[in-house]
Amino acid sequence: MIRLRQAIVVEGRYDKHTLAQLVDAPVFTTEGFGILNNRAKLEFLRQVARRRGLIILTDSDGAGFVIRNYLKGALPKEQVFHAYIPDIYGKERRKRQPGKEGKLGVEGMSPAVLLEALHRAGVTPEGEEAAGPAEPLSFTDLYEAGLSGTADSAARRLALMRRLGLPEHMGKQALLDALNILLRRDEFFALIQSINEQT
Repeated sequence: MIRLRQAIVVEGRYDKHTLAQLVDAPVFTTEGFGILNNRAKLEFLRQVARRRGLIILTDSDGAGFVIRNYLKGALPKEQVFHAYIPDIYGKERRKRQPGKEGKLGVEGMSPAVLLEALHRAGVTPEGEEAAGPAEPLSFTDLYEAGLSGTADSAARRLALMRRLGLPEHMGKQALLDALNILLRRDEFFALIQSINEQT
């Protein structure tokens, strides 16, 4: 079990139960779409983000991204971390059938996948030093890599997201944020070259 400085927000109680077995950190729920109409809870999450930082960990389906994007626009950006689970198809044990998009949610992920998602979000466990700042990637870099502004840029972004185990619903800004967490500039351009050589 790792102890985190930041708190975590997930969609539902089963997600919360799964995370509580892996991390020593406060875990809060949005009650699904309930957060969209709960001003008191949103203000509470703002206070949590300001005081200790907040990790958003939602499912990788469309509904999860609606909730994530709402929180992203409502919370202080500098205190929010985005943890993404990959698109893995299947169903959770407690359910009779898969969700609408057929993807596993946070509760269905293995401990290793969840811990990796937290690590990739740039979260620092207590007792470890945070990495120093690096030169960030920009939208210009995405354009130069063919991930924006070309006829096949959407397909190229999807190929990159699949290679990195990121969910397909990510927009350009979310992808850029994730790339700046996951890769140094040289690693990004080496990965793009590798993908180009395979297509």
